[in-house]
Parts: sequence; structure tokens; C-alpha cells
Amino acid sequence: MIESGIEVNETLVRDLLLDQHPDLAALPIREVAGGWGNQMWRLGDELAIRMQWMDTSPDRQLKERRWLPALASRLPLPIPVPVRDGVPSERFPRIWTVMTWVEGTPLDHGSITRSDHAADTLAAFLRALHVEAPAEAPNASDRGGHPREYAEGFENFLRAVDLGRFAEDDVRAVWDDAVAAPGWEGPRVWVHGDLHPANVVVADGTLAGVVDFGDVFAGDPAWDLAAAWVLLPADGAARFFDSYARADEAAMRRARGLAAVKSLFLMLMGQNGDRGLPGGKPNWGPAGRSALERVLKGL
Repeated sequence: MIESGIEVNETLVRDLLLDQHPDLAALPIREVAGGWGNQMWRLGDELAIRMQWMDTSPDRQLKERRWLPALASRLPLPIPVPVRDGVPSERFPRIWTVMTWVEGTPLDHGSITRSDHAADTLAAFLRALHVEAPAEAPNASDRGGHPREYAEGFENFLRAVDLGRFAEDDVRAVWDDAVAAPGWEGPRVWVHGDLHPANVVVADGTLAGVVDFGDVFAGDPAWDLAAAWVLLPADGAARFFDSYARADEAAMRRARGLAAVKSLFLMLMGQNGDRGLPGGKPNWGPAGRSALERVLKGL
């Protein structure tokens, strides 16, 4: 239920389609579990509806509508492509978008068993994505800067998370090294900005697609390079960076620190889920702990 008190259910979704896109209204509709900022509904076999839900602003969906069609045409993995726009109405006072469906299992409910293939696939995807963006491409909002700009967030996560077997000094050393690393001096390149296990899908033991581009921006690619530790199995990061072949030492140091923060975030969401807190994701805890173990190990 969104803040306005409107319950988003199959009846509402079908009524919205009947009103704005009646040619799609007869397709089967079923809810997709796991949405947070946006709620997802399957629409037939090839489409999905992205409903603005916890996000208080339409900006994330509007960015996807504006930029994903152009990005999709040159990326080697499937991504969602907007095909129809839904406008706010009396029935539902927020925007919604009909998009292509990316087939696969979210990594937070699946696994990668073909590590080398996944590392090479992720590297190829990010090489294709990380090209110079046009001047009008969006800047980062709450992420995208140098790690030193996020010291408060790091400290908050570190205080909130039960580190268990991990030593705080080891985690802090990785972060301090990222903070000390030189900043990005290259052109503003396209960056997904939020690569974690719920935002990629897997099939046949390897990466099969990338979803949720609501944070897409132009800036420092280190924010995506962190995925080498967050997404890939043990020893996958070394293979990834060899295949990506564009990251200098400073970028890798920044990326590793950002991977530590993302790992702590996943652990916190898992911890909240274990405690029954709103928005918690119990299955993100193990993913975060595995990622932090890889971060501390390094390449």
C-alpha cells in the first residue's frame, strides 16, 4: 500500500491498463516479489509494469524512460526497455511504466556457478556501458562521488551492522585506502550506480541481464567496478579486472572501498529482515557477508 492509502493489486493494475493502454489489458498479470522503490508486475510473457511505490519522486522512472532505449541498443546483456508510459490518475496518483521483461532469476535468489564466464560477461557489459556520456546525461544524486564524500554513511553502516567474524579494523583499512586513492580524472561515463544481487539476473549459472537503472548517472565508473566483489564468486574479481582492462590502481582502490560499503548495506538489510523490520531482506545478509569476505581478501 502506498502512502496515499491506495492498495496496488491486480485489479488496480488491470484497470489502469484498461484506461490508458487497453490493447494490453487482456494479458495475464501477476505480481513480482521483492520490489521496494518500485513495485513490479509481470504482464504476459514479455512485458512488466514498474509502479512507483516507495519512491516519493518520479525521477528514477523518468530517467529510465529517457535513457534506457538508447543504452539498450549497444549493451551485450538484456536490460529493461520502456515501451509505454503510464500517467498519474485519480485511481493511482503516481507514474508507471510498461517495460520489457528481463528473463532470469535475481542473483539474491540464485547463484553463479560459471565464475569465469560471469566475470567476462560482467566486464564486457561494463566496458560497453562505461563510454563517455552526453553533456545532458544526469549527474549522480545520493551516490557517485569520491568515497571520501561518504565517510558518514560508512561510519553509520559500520556501527549498525553486526560484523560477526569480521574485524572492524580490516574493514576500516579497506575504506581508508579508498578514501586516500586519487579521484576519477576521466570523462563522465555512463554508470549503472546500483549493482547488487537484486539488480542482476542469472541463468545457466552466469549473468543473464541487468535491471533497475533508476540510479543511472554519468561519472566515476568505480561505482560499478565494485560489482567485481559484490556480485562475483571468490576469485572472480581478478578475472573481471583482467577482462575489463580499463581500471587503473586508483579506480580499483576506490571500487574496493565502495564494495565494502555495499557489502555492509546488504548485511544491514539482511539484519533488518531477520529482525522483522520494514524493508528488511533476510536473504541479503548472506550475500553481504560473502561479498565482504571477498572484499577483505582483495584480488
